[in-house]
Amino acid sequence: MYPLGILDTNLVFPHPAGSVRMKTEIVVMDNCTSQHIILGNDYLNIYGIDINNHKDRYFTIGENRRQKFAFSNMPKQISIVSSKEDTHREEFMANQLVEAQINPSLSPKMRHELIDVLYTYNDAFASDNEPLGAVKGNEVDITLNMDRTYPPVLERPAYPASPRAREALEIHIQELSQLGVLRKVGHNEEVAVTTPVIIVWHNDKSRMVGDFRSLNTYTVPDRYPIPRIQEAFTQLSKAKYITSMDALKGFQQNILMPKAKKLLRIITHCGIYEYLRISFGIKNAPSHYQRMMNTIFPKELSEGWLIIYIDDIIIFFDSWSLHLERLARVLQKFAEVNMKISLKKCNFGFEELKALGHIVSGLSLGIDQNKVAAVLLKATPQNKKEMMSFLGFAIYDRQHLKDFAILAKSLYRICDQQTVFEMKQERIEAY
Repeated sequence: MYPLGILDTNLVFPHPAGSVRMKTEIVVMDNCTSQHIILGNDYLNIYGIDINNHKDRYFTIGENRRQKFAFSNMPKQISIVSSKEDTHREEFMANQLVEAQINPSLSPKMRHELIDVLYTYNDAFASDNEPLGAVKGNEVDITLNMDRTYPPVLERPAYPASPRAREALEIHIQELSQLGVLRKVGHNEEVAVTTPVIIVWHNDKSRMVGDFRSLNTYTVPDRYPIPRIQEAFTQLSKAKYITSMDALKGFQQNILMPKAKKLLRIITHCGIYEYLRISFGIKNAPSHYQRMMNTIFPKELSEGWLIIYIDDIIIFFDSWSLHLERLARVLQKFAEVNMKISLKKCNFGFEELKALGHIVSGLSLGIDQNKVAAVLLKATPQNKKEMMSFLGFAIYDRQHLKDFAILAKSLYRICDQQTVFEMKQERIEAY
């Protein structure tokens, strides 16, 4: 059999580290029934395919979870041998990892090593086709400071809502029911506590919020400490690589104990629904979540390379290999406790990134300029409430403001109940 000719062309081979374009010679045969393609050593090396000419003769694919394919057992009919792991990896990169932010300054080798870690522990990341995570062994309870029956104030009617709000409410209830966060209470079930809900709008996006103020009044406080953000940021000194992650709907990955579920029942025009997971606006929710995270990662936190502020996670180190090792440890624990991370809110391997309202790096700590711009666009405070709101923002970033205590003294003075609110020239200049 002789070739009819040789065709020079460029072939593009997909690969997790980046597509590879090769100039290839294709031999054109007449009436050739074979569908096999012979690949050269350059392509075999890229895909990690090794052909071993031992007595048994076999070849392997991939660097991790290697599989042997014996030549002697190959059927005579035409077949295609492929690595399922390669397919799964490509699907993970195309469908999930594309949502995350990876430092574009990483070298191809570093990027490939990072993707290896993320793919190995991809069970830690949420996907569209999977249910919301449910953390094992950390069920939430709610204790009320009363020995008698529930007071009438805890059984409240639904709030009136506009047609737009009712439509948004129905969508939220449907979504949360599908996620396993809500269930509808049956007609025959006894109901002693009901909480109305409202729809909060921000940039045309809605959020369903329960008005749990009455329930929170009777809830015994949990005073577990929340980390001080400024103290946490001091740990970032000399960090060369920083990764930030965020749990998907963090609070709602916490399962409620049976008694607590009966207290978290909301009433709407659609009926009464019971929370199966913890809801936003519940007293002690941040404290419980922080305790849970500290319990899951005690060693990692004590070693000083991990910051956890409620559902925000920051991993940092000055060595790339050790940074990846620590990232793998965190992802493995997330997978073990069945907690899911939102890839949309992940930033991997950056020298500098935005986290917890700041621009953080191993060299400096800066204010997020979007926050500064938002304050500058606001009008001068016209009452004590507006001034207290401004001071709350300012004190959060006081380490960036020279002579903060001196400047803020006159502003705090007009917030006193005994002082008449008046923006004199001195106070305007301080503001």
